[in-house]
Amino acid sequence: MDVIEIIEEQLASHPIVLYMKGSPDFPQCGFSAQTVQVLKDSCVQFMYVDILEEPEVREALKDYSNWPTYPQLYLKGELVGGCDIIMDLHSKGKLEGMLQAAVKMVLI
Repeated sequence: MDVIEIIEEQLASHPIVLYMKGSPDFPQCGFSAQTVQVLKDSCVQFMYVDILEEPEVREALKDYSNWPTYPQLYLKGELVGGCDIIMDLHSKGKLEGMLQAAVKMVLI
């Protein structure tokens, strides 16, 4: 399985996926920490991939997503964006509904 297939499998297997630096318990950058906090505050389960531990995923994901920075949040296999977009959606009250919709899509 090549790295693109691995990414596609991760996205297909989990409704909410965060590609980040570090882990939710020990984020390795401020942007990842902010994004994780918003997700934790929303009380949704999410899968994460530590791109510092997975350098091949880190490099391939830039081309796959056409998004050069991390973290990257995916809902139902679709890129939502990075920390700035996540924080904007959160401040406007839109992120919670998007997260809940992603989870419901899997449960039905």
